[in-house]
Amino acid sequence: MARTVRFHEHGGPEVLRLEDVEAGDPGPGELLIRVDAIGLNRAEVLFRGGHYIEQVKEFPARLGSEAAGVVEAVGAGVTGFAVGQPVSVVPAFSMNDYAVYADRAIVPAAAVVRRPEGLGAVEGAAVWMPYLTAYGALVEVGGMRPGDTVVLTAASSSVGLAAIQIARRVGAVPIATTRTTAKRDALLEAGAAEVIVTEEESVVERVLGLTGGRGAEFVFDAVAGRGVVDLAKTVAPGGTLFLYGALSGEPTPYPGFELGMPALNMRTFTLFETTTDPQRLRRAEAFVASGLETGAFRPVVDRTFGLDEIVEAHRYMEAGAQVGKIVVTVDH
Repeated sequence: MARTVRFHEHGGPEVLRLEDVEAGDPGPGELLIRVDAIGLNRAEVLFRGGHYIEQVKEFPARLGSEAAGVVEAVGAGVTGFAVGQPVSVVPAFSMNDYAVYADRAIVPAAAVVRRPEGLGAVEGAAVWMPYLTAYGALVEVGGMRPGDTVVLTAASSSVGLAAIQIARRVGAVPIATTRTTAKRDALLEAGAAEVIVTEEESVVERVLGLTGGRGAEFVFDAVAGRGVVDLAKTVAPGGTLFLYGALSGEPTPYPGFELGMPALNMRTFTLFETTTDPQRLRRAEAFVASGLETGAFRPVVDRTFGLDEIVEAHRYMEAGAQVGKIVVTVDH
């Protein structure tokens, strides 16, 4: 049996239940993982509440797509993995099909990467989603180069912090935005070249001022909503505005019409563009692993909770005060 988090209806954190569920055996193309740590993501909060980009197909439903642990069993046709091997699970599947909020979980082998030597379970559950998201958009799709400027919203999130480190490693200039001064010092300490406090300063004026009027080659936005109009004004000619989240919950206009039809590249981006493409995932895994090895990348863990504290962990995530990743640890 596997201690597994399930929910029997949509709702707040209180609908989450820790229940005993048969783990089963891995089928063809699958691995059974002993889960040691789970990375929490905003997607799970939205899925639990019925507001995610896909809906729950049937109840009771399960959660989670990012974890670290050890291979317990290998399904037919799977090569490159062995029992006892430390691994991480990356988000590359629907939570209707697989889920990792459990002490043991079956997952597709295509969603599993080898855990670099010396990387513990907590860090192994905190690293992949943030770094693969930022790398996939800015480097793989965007082609970010030395000297480029990138504006980051929700910069204190795990993805925002990863994007700061990736920009630094490439030689680009990360400009972080944050609503209040509360996280300003933490963002500077994390490597942001500049921090714009949006409740006190004009994003447009600051970015144009910092870039000599040119604008930023990239804007990496997790918020969406009306704010994209101002963000679009900060994009340099030929630059790209990436939308990878919708934290505002508001309708998002296409700013090109309001701004007189400038040559604006604007596209949505999801992690799945990287994790479901074997070649892109191979390149991303190599990029992130080398950054971890040199110390250029350091996953930021804000706080850990136990598996039996999953309700409190979701409440903490919804409060939005964290800087970095929330990780749930699993005792065996």
